[in-house]
Amino acid sequence: MQPKHRYLVLCVVGTILPYSQFIPFLRQHGLDLQLLFAQLFANRIAAFFGLDVIVSAVVLLTFVRIEGLRAGMKQLWAPVAATLLVGVSLGLPLFLYMREAKDAA
Repeated sequence: MQPKHRYLVLCVVGTILPYSQFIPFLRQHGLDLQLLFAQLFANRIAAFFGLDVIVSAVVLLTFVRIEGLRAGMKQLWAPVAATLLVGVSLGLPLFLYMREAKDAA
């Protein structure tokens, strides 16, 4: 399997797994941001993972901008939107897929 196809598979997995937990939360509580953050930082282990993901997202957005511009990539808004709407688990493989697709062209 070519790398760009692997990245597409990871995009699907990176969307399905996080949303398998987020959609039930939305169904039960709606978009209650106060509760979301309260649960995200409910204890030190949860806060560890929450902060790790937040820092990873900031690093990814910086990487997308710097590497994307360096590589002359277009539509860099897509991995940014993917990161903000789903998370690093979609944003990173989408960016890598886009980079592979550009290199193949």
